[in-house]
Amino acid sequence: MKQHTTNYINTFIEVAEDCPVSQAQIPPEKKEKTLANLQYEKISNNPYQYTSDDIIFECYAFKNDILENDKQEERNRFFSRGQACLRSSPLAKRYGFGFHHNKEGKVALYPIESKEYQKLLNDPDITKTKAMRSKRK
Repeated sequence: MKQHTTNYINTFIEVAEDCPVSQAQIPPEKKEKTLANLQYEKISNNPYQYTSDDIIFECYAFKNDILENDKQEERNRFFSRGQACLRSSPLAKRYGFGFHHNKEGKVALYPIESKEYQKLLNDPDITKTKAMRSKRK
């Protein structure tokens, strides 16, 4: 069974062009954890420890109550078809965070107003891509 991936290598995902904030915002807590909450917690607490695939699948597993014993089989099934990558994350589309994928494909978050964000944006050795827009032109 062919496996798809959402991982990037040495790439910076910039905030979406139509992101409504100029300073990053931590996603607000709600009764049930949102995708933005889950992604924010996982990445901000563990910079450069997980790949995009790890983050996306762990959020899916949490939302769908997948048991630890079933995770590997479910992960194989999950990535047997294409999945949306972090370019579609609400963190980059709505909340003002960029994602840096290092040379090992591990991910960290950077607020749009930070010096680190600008440094990554201006680094000629890093591939850049923008997060997806929320609205069509």
